[in-house]
Amino acid sequence: MINNLQRYAKDHPRFVDLMVIVQVLLIAVLGSATSLREPSGVEVPWWPGALLGVIGSGALWWRRSHPRTVVAVTAVTVNTGSAVGYLLTPLLLAPLMVALYALAMYTNRRTGRIALLAVVVLLVGTAVFGDHYDHPWPLETIGPVFWVLSPLAWGTATRLRHAYVEAVQARAEHAERTREEEARHRVAEERVRIARELHDVVAHHMALANALAGTAAHLARTHPDRVPRMLDDLADTTSSALRELKSTVGLLRQANEPDAPLEPSPGLGRLSDLTTAFAAAGLTVSVTTEGEERPLSPGVDLTAYRIVQEALTNVAKHAAAKTARVRFVYSRDRLTVTVSDDGDAPGPAVPGPSGGFGLIGMRERAQSVGGRLEAGRRPGGGFTVTTELPIRV
Repeated sequence: MINNLQRYAKDHPRFVDLMVIVQVLLIAVLGSATSLREPSGVEVPWWPGALLGVIGSGALWWRRSHPRTVVAVTAVTVNTGSAVGYLLTPLLLAPLMVALYALAMYTNRRTGRIALLAVVVLLVGTAVFGDHYDHPWPLETIGPVFWVLSPLAWGTATRLRHAYVEAVQARAEHAERTREEEARHRVAEERVRIARELHDVVAHHMALANALAGTAAHLARTHPDRVPRMLDDLADTTSSALRELKSTVGLLRQANEPDAPLEPSPGLGRLSDLTTAFAAAGLTVSVTTEGEERPLSPGVDLTAYRIVQEALTNVAKHAAAKTARVRFVYSRDRLTVTVSDDGDAPGPAVPGPSGGFGLIGMRERAQSVGGRLEAGRRPGGGFTVTTELPIRV
C-alpha cells in the first residue's frame, strides 16, 4: 500500500502539490480562527489571517521551481499576520514551514542557513517591536524560531538521505557495469583460449594424419605389408583428434546440458603418447629431464604440453628432420622447456622467430601463465624453441 502511494506520488507530482496546498490552507485558516481573541481583550478580525493564508498557500505551487521566492512570499505573509496581531502558532506558520522544507530539499545548506537567519530576524523583530497586544514573549520569540528551524533541519536531512541513496545506487550501477565489463573480458579471454586449443589440436593431429597418410601411400607401393599398421596409426590419430576436439568444444556447453566432457585437459603426463604418435609419423623424439621433477599448476601443465606439441608439429610439417629433442630443466620455481631439431637446412642461421601463427600462439600461451618464449634457427641448421614457465601460478 505504501509503495503504491509513493509510486503514485512520484508519477503525479502536481496532484500532490495541490493536495499539500489545500491542506496547508485549511490549517492556516484554522490558525487564524483560533487566534481571534488576544490577552488584551481586543478582537482581531478573522479574514486578514484567511487572506494571508490563501496567498501563502497559493505560493507553494512554485516551491519546487522557485523555492527562494516562495520562502520570501510566505515569510512576508506570516510576518504581516504577526504585525496585524495574530500570535504565530504552528498553524499560522504552516505555509512558511512547508516553504522552508522545500528550500532545504532543493537548494544547498548555505542557502538554507541564510534564509533561516533572515526569517528569524524578521519574525522575532516584528513580534518584539511591533507587538501591541501583550503576547507572552516566549511565545513570540522561542516558539516561531523552533517551528521554522524544524522543517529546515528535516528538509536538509531528507536531502542528504536522498543524496546518499543516489550515491549508493550510482556505486551499485558502476559496480554492475564493472562486473559486466569484467565478464565480457573474461568471455573474450576464454574465447581466445578455446581458439588456441582448437588450433593446437587441429594443427597437431592434421599434421600427423597427413604424415601418416603420405607414409601409407608410399608404403603401399614399396612395402604393402606395413600399410595396415600405418592405417591403424592413422585411425588412432584421427580418433584422438576427435576426442580432444569434443573435449575442447564441450567447454562451450551449458552446465545443464548432457554429455558434458569429463576428460581432463592434457598435460605432460601424456607426453609419451605424444612422442609415440610422432614416431608413427616418422619423427623420433627423445625426452630428457634435468633437476627434480615438481608438480605443475594445471594451467602451466597444459601450457607446457601444448607448446611441446606445437613445436613438434612444426618440426613434422616444416623441417626436413628425422629426430627432435625435448629437454626439461626444473629449478626451484621455474621450468625451462627446450624443443630442438637438426633440420636439413644448411647455411647461416636466420635470427629471430618466424612469422607463423603457431609460434605466435606458443608465445601467447607462455605469456598467459607468466612465462616467456624464444624461438629461432640454430647455427648449422635446425630450429629451437625455448620457453620458461613458472612452476606454480
